[in-house]
Amino acid sequence: MKGAHIGELEELILLAVAMLHGDAYGTAIQNEIKDQTNRSMTISTVHAVLKRLEEKGYLTSSYGGATPERGGRRKHLFAITASGQNAIASAREIRNKMWNSIPNLSLDFFGV
Repeated sequence: MKGAHIGELEELILLAVAMLHGDAYGTAIQNEIKDQTNRSMTISTVHAVLKRLEEKGYLTSSYGGATPERGGRRKHLFAITASGQNAIASAREIRNKMWNSIPNLSLDFFGV
């Protein structure tokens, strides 16, 4: 099925949303990915992927209350759906299966 698999960036963003449970919004997701992976990305990239994941049904979103710290703006909060949880579980299963299929001799090359 087209669109059933997720790419690396989609996986990272889904994982960050799951980790930030209840407080997953653009900047927090961007910061979590930077903290966990040391990878920088623009907020535009984060928002584009969030929109794509929501369209796929892997995320839902809502708006939080306005706060003075944000100049009266509301946070656009994201939550992972059951489909999103299945997508990251499937990605993990595929990666683990492939890693586990590497012959021991090859793993020596990787230093594992």
